[in-house]
Amino acid sequence: MRDAMKLVILDCDGTIVDSQNGIFEAMTRAFSGVGLGGPTRAETLAVVGLSLPEAFEILAREHDDEIRAALAKRYRTAFREFNQDPAHHEPLFDGIRDVIEHFSARKDLVLGIATGKSRHGIVRLLEREGWLPHFHTIQTADDHPSKPHPAMIHAAIAEAGVGRSRTVMVGDTTFDMEMAIEAGVGALGAAWGYHQPEDLMESGAQVIVETCSELRAEVDAFFAHQERVG
Repeated sequence: MRDAMKLVILDCDGTIVDSQNGIFEAMTRAFSGVGLGGPTRAETLAVVGLSLPEAFEILAREHDDEIRAALAKRYRTAFREFNQDPAHHEPLFDGIRDVIEHFSARKDLVLGIATGKSRHGIVRLLEREGWLPHFHTIQTADDHPSKPHPAMIHAAIAEAGVGRSRTVMVGDTTFDMEMAIEAGVGALGAAWGYHQPEDLMESGAQVIVETCSELRAEVDAFFAHQERVG
């Protein structure tokens, strides 16, 4: 166990990148591909963070497992096609690049990711930004139960060799906050993402971070508090 180190785990969609256009377009194509009307943008964003089976249990609750499996398959295909379109670009949220590069340069902490995205999708993003070496641990929906199950955080802690009291999860959804609380780590809510700040608080967020530029200070404040309380 690396007692002196700290672990900062980031969500991806809605925390690092604004991927809502691609997600909504892929969801629309998935439903239309099986002859169904799709969810609204708000309904789609409400399930961002869940793995696809769990997302479609909510969005297609009145349909059977066969239809849900077909929707998941069509969603993956549509999202892959959308990402291959040269006109499509998932923009980073303002200020997040500086945050990631600052944290990655520090000697007292390591960075991780816990995301409902596929491993292919997250590696593609990190390679695009030149960030793959910045992240010590990457946990995805390919290898774990869907959020809010704490398995991703447990695996990240084990891989990083950092204790729970020195770990914080940063995410924009209630699923991120619930996962953090279940895992026994800090929970910082990102107000710039897809779920409302009041919902993040109700789900266990200890602090709501209003902008990316405030994230560095809030992470340091969290760890300073942890050191004070022992």
